[in-house]
Amino acid sequence: MSIIASNFKTNHTRKSTALFINEVNEYLKKENILSEVYVFPTATSLDFFETEANFIVGTQNAYATASGSFTGEIGTVQLDEFEIKTILIGHSERRHILGETQDLIAQKYEFYKNLGYKIIYCIGEPLEVKNQGIEKTLEYIYEQFVGIDTNYENLILAYEPVWAIGTGVTATNDDIKNVHNAIKEKINKPLLYGGSVKVENVREICQIPNVDGALIGTASWKVEDFIQIIENTKDL
Repeated sequence: MSIIASNFKTNHTRKSTALFINEVNEYLKKENILSEVYVFPTATSLDFFETEANFIVGTQNAYATASGSFTGEIGTVQLDEFEIKTILIGHSERRHILGETQDLIAQKYEFYKNLGYKIIYCIGEPLEVKNQGIEKTLEYIYEQFVGIDTNYENLILAYEPVWAIGTGVTATNDDIKNVHNAIKEKINKPLLYGGSVKVENVREICQIPNVDGALIGTASWKVEDFIQIIENTKDL
């Protein structure tokens, strides 16, 4: 079945998140949808939500700690309150905007791996690397696996070309196919595509060989669009 994930980034409030999750849950239940569905709300909107078994709420980020003196961060004490056991790690916005190094990302990965969390691990290249061709692109991507145990059983990968995130520019089907095929040859884990995925193109993208689903930002923030995205991919 397809894996469809929504990353809220810095969007939605506690109230609108609860409405969104409840509405998606009702749809999954009513239509008996079997796809694996994930939503990653802001830290302030995390809560204990009653959801179907195939609908999982995760955290966009957390520090590699239970608790402590890390201003502005959350740890497992906060996540445990809401029984959250799923985390996004390595998103390009945390790498490129917030300056997370591969060392820090690998520490975080190891910490949450040891706790048995489901990890969606993000990889991807900026435009100047893409423009150097597929070999340089793969070289850059494989560096993002340094310190990462890719045999971890609870791992989902997400390939997100940085130049396609929130820009409206989607990678071509050939771009996606070439990178996904290469990664899958090395690492046999579910592999999502992310980067300007929309209602209109999600089905076509998810039909590309070795694309196991999508991690979606902007186009998933309206609940009716997110439901349509799940609807468009439910039989894949």
